[in-house]
Amino acid sequence: MKVHLIAVGKKMPEWINTGYVEFSKRMPPELQINLIEITPSTRNKSTPIENNIKEEGERIQSAIPTNSKLIVLDEKGKIFSSIDLSRKIEGWLPMGQDIALVIGGADGIDPEIKQKADEKWSLSSFTLPHALVRVVVAEQLYRA
Repeated sequence: MKVHLIAVGKKMPEWINTGYVEFSKRMPPELQINLIEITPSTRNKSTPIENNIKEEGERIQSAIPTNSKLIVLDEKGKIFSSIDLSRKIEGWLPMGQDIALVIGGADGIDPEIKQKADEKWSLSSFTLPHALVRVVVAEQLYRA
């Protein structure tokens, strides 16, 4: 099974890249992780935020592999413990279906992507920097 971590944002700080790579290397053969970086929309005062979200949503949609289970990280999503996540992944492994796990941009995720999601997850009731979420997700998948 492969988890496609689709994340809006490029040019992450080196410590983020180091942390992500470290956990991705530790993944077991039956659960691989693949980072797909989405270029964020150019932000300026004259462009409505909704336009940026829509543009990023189109890029996200085109990056979702066919027949993948779509999971969106959202502040209103379900919070799992590490044990709950481990059980969920154990249940998915025999099915062999890939997972597309989406981390939105600074302005959020296009509502159309959220609507298409099979599940919505939240990592925490804290607000986390988007860059850090990559490392946290990779670590939790490794731990699971």
